[in-house]
Amino acid sequence: MKVFSKPFQSNVAKSLLSRRNTTVVLLLAPMVLVLVGFLVVPLLGLLRSSFLPGNRLLEGTGFSLKQYLIFFSDSYYSSMLLETVVDGLVVTLICLAIGFPTGYSLARLPPFARRWRMLIVILPLTLSLVVVVFGWMIVLGRNGLLNAFLVNVGILSTPKTFLFSRPAVVVVLVQQFLPFMILSVMSVVAQIDPVLEQAAANLRSNRFTTFRKVIIPLALPGIIVGVNLVFVLSISAFVTPRIIGGSRVAMIGSLIYERMMAELNWPSGAAMAVVLFICGLGFTAALNALATSQFIVGRRRREV
Repeated sequence: MKVFSKPFQSNVAKSLLSRRNTTVVLLLAPMVLVLVGFLVVPLLGLLRSSFLPGNRLLEGTGFSLKQYLIFFSDSYYSSMLLETVVDGLVVTLICLAIGFPTGYSLARLPPFARRWRMLIVILPLTLSLVVVVFGWMIVLGRNGLLNAFLVNVGILSTPKTFLFSRPAVVVVLVQQFLPFMILSVMSVVAQIDPVLEQAAANLRSNRFTTFRKVIIPLALPGIIVGVNLVFVLSISAFVTPRIIGGSRVAMIGSLIYERMMAELNWPSGAAMAVVLFICGLGFTAALNALATSQFIVGRRRREV
């Protein structure tokens, strides 16, 4: 058998490694180009627009903090941003309270039964958002299904106005984004071996302790993904607050849409969009940092 020298083997290994790196770069290049062209470039353009001194894209040049100073100096915008974040947190907590047990129960079903129930969860995502919102208007309207039911059973004597209120906006947002929480939790819980829960029960652990010390830590990645998705989608929503909430419920997403599309004030809307983007990014970073710290602390405790 012919034995090759070490320099020859080293050159062959370097050649194969170089060829593999070239292949990886060529495979990733289309995806990177798409992300840069359709995400990074528009985001940089939005950031640049937020520093324009005028009220139109073509008015004035240079850099100015005028739009940000107007936003943070006006209590109306600050209170709207705070209300938007609070609404996002409320929607996220409600989705987590409903979505986690639903996702857990789906993950523990047999594959055939899970498949059919997943269709029910995914079905609302296949409908147009405008169709869903107008459907809720029929349900919550003064002459809608909810008022008709409450009047017929005697709970209400006269119809009430459920639309154009913050609770109505929260309810519709929960219905829209609940599937994201359910699917995120289910995908992770399905990978958790049920034997771990049985082992905890054999060690005389009750259901609450098993849930707190076994299920929650293992399902934490799915919870984080679901919470991030629901929160970011909630604070950036503009169709639902605009139609369901009307002028009585102001969220910054609908204000950005109105400022850009109705008033054509792109610099002001871009500044609000950048602030909203930073809020969502900060929430995601804080949540991931908290989860990472808890994971590190838990691992150290187990090692001790």
